[in-house]
Amino acid sequence: MLSVGDTEKIILNLVQPLDYTEVVDLLAATGRVLASSVTSNLDFPHWDNSAMDGYAVRYEDVKHSSAENPSVLEIVEEIPAGYQPQFTIQSGQAARIFTGAVMPKGADTVVMQEKTHSEENRIFILAAPKPQEFVRHKAAFYQAGAQLLPAGIVLNAPEIAVLAALQCSQLSVYRRPRVAILSTGDELVTPDQVLEAGQIVDSNQYALAALVKQSGAEPLLLGIVRDNPVALAETIAHAIASADIVISSGGVSVGDYDYVDKILESLGAKIHARAVAMRPGKPLTVASFPNHDLGDGEKTQHSGLYFGLPGNPAAVLVTFWRFVQPAIKKLSGLAESGEVKFIKVRSHDELRSDGKREIYVWGKLQLIDGVYEFHKAGGSHSSGNLINLAQTNALAVLPVGKTLVSPTQEVEVLQVGN
Repeated sequence: MLSVGDTEKIILNLVQPLDYTEVVDLLAATGRVLASSVTSNLDFPHWDNSAMDGYAVRYEDVKHSSAENPSVLEIVEEIPAGYQPQFTIQSGQAARIFTGAVMPKGADTVVMQEKTHSEENRIFILAAPKPQEFVRHKAAFYQAGAQLLPAGIVLNAPEIAVLAALQCSQLSVYRRPRVAILSTGDELVTPDQVLEAGQIVDSNQYALAALVKQSGAEPLLLGIVRDNPVALAETIAHAIASADIVISSGGVSVGDYDYVDKILESLGAKIHARAVAMRPGKPLTVASFPNHDLGDGEKTQHSGLYFGLPGNPAAVLVTFWRFVQPAIKKLSGLAESGEVKFIKVRSHDELRSDGKREIYVWGKLQLIDGVYEFHKAGGSHSSGNLINLAQTNALAVLPVGKTLVSPTQEVEVLQVGN
């Protein structure tokens, strides 16, 4: 039985980022991983501009201004946003200017309008500004030619805004990893079927599809496969030929109907893990197909990866969060993918373990009086209890040898659900 840490290292060593890219429109790029770094031939700001509604002036003309002894300047121009100034500001002159508008030549400072008083074409400066106050200088935010966005980042709203400002209407992103999902078991039915005695709904297919989407990959749903070795072998072979990663749930323990490992070996897979010292999630198969061919013209540079997850719902979610999600993120080209990172927080509840395996307890991170606390989900923490997994956003981890975490003590937590 492998340790959790060794299993994680094996998986991440097996994964090589995809080198397949595609060009998408900017509006279709949200959530995608940028494949090439981005530079621009534009400075940001594009020109010196005002950060405030007020008056563009020469600092030397107003540096001694006060309410008792205001500086009086002639207003020679009004400059709204989008207007090109026509005058050069001379000594004793000012221009009315609005936020975002181009600074006129000769002016080096903006006095906010609240510190002024106007009469006809004259402006009275009632307080001395700081030199260059409220002026946003050309290239102060970004200088043309420098790297602006690096490859390997997820494109979210801030990055989309930057790309729009660059006038970048199309861009290169990595192809989304394709993840095939199948469930095994004679007892399984779909949500729209009538339940008979001994049957259960295949919730794992739906949970895994949601998790795969949240991880930035494309789920390929292959449905329920009965405990029939021939049918299972055909489905797994099809899944391997269709996807970068295959996930099955059930059929990886040591029962008479657990066929997955034998089928994988018959299909030429190399099995790297069969069991992990954790709870929930002990029965876990990790396999690779070195001669992976998607059959769609792509010449793969990476092994196809197979995860045989346990059948119990809690074990499926925990093993996905712990092992599969990091693999998908690395495969997708994310620059910061890698080992799972934990944070230390205060435990609200007592957490217990027998110390023999690494234990994962699901619950919620909550902000209490400015401090994050882990709150254990109520009810049974059986791996078959799907109900109290709802609203889980964190897993508390008790390592091997740790038998007790008392309330208010620190515990390592893995944030999940994002």
